[in-house]
Amino acid sequence: MSIEVNNESGVEVDAEDLVRLVKHVLSAMHVHPETEVSIILADLDTMEKLHIEWMDEPGPTDVLSFPMDELRPGTPDRPTPAGLLGDIVLCPAVALDQGKAAGHSMAEELLLLTTHGLLHLLGYDHAEPEEKEEMFGLQRELLAGFLGRAAPRETMQ
Repeated sequence: MSIEVNNESGVEVDAEDLVRLVKHVLSAMHVHPETEVSIILADLDTMEKLHIEWMDEPGPTDVLSFPMDELRPGTPDRPTPAGLLGDIVLCPAVALDQGKAAGHSMAEELLLLTTHGLLHLLGYDHAEPEEKEEMFGLQRELLAGFLGRAAPRETMQ
């Protein structure tokens, strides 16, 4: 897998932890090992601009996902074909505040947000109650599998 992490946030983040998480999630979702994913860590101003431009909503947000090849989860017998999954943009400053509010670290919040972003790239959504239940349940399961313990409480905006 090609997983690129570009930290433009000015906040120190463990990029290797994010890479390990992405590998874990994509493997669990049976995504081809040659799939490409990009993670960008943005500052508050950049995240606010992206949030306004793409979601038409004011203020910075925690995570944005930009799918490319519209890949979907595979199965053990039929993995997803190789391709460009897309970009995830994270805002560590927002993650820090959300993590504090939920009683966990910024690092844990970034892992939660990365998992959330990956599921969006794979076609999951949470606009409807049934979709939210499915997506957030899968998110907890994947993150718990990575951490080896219960996943942190969701705090996403």
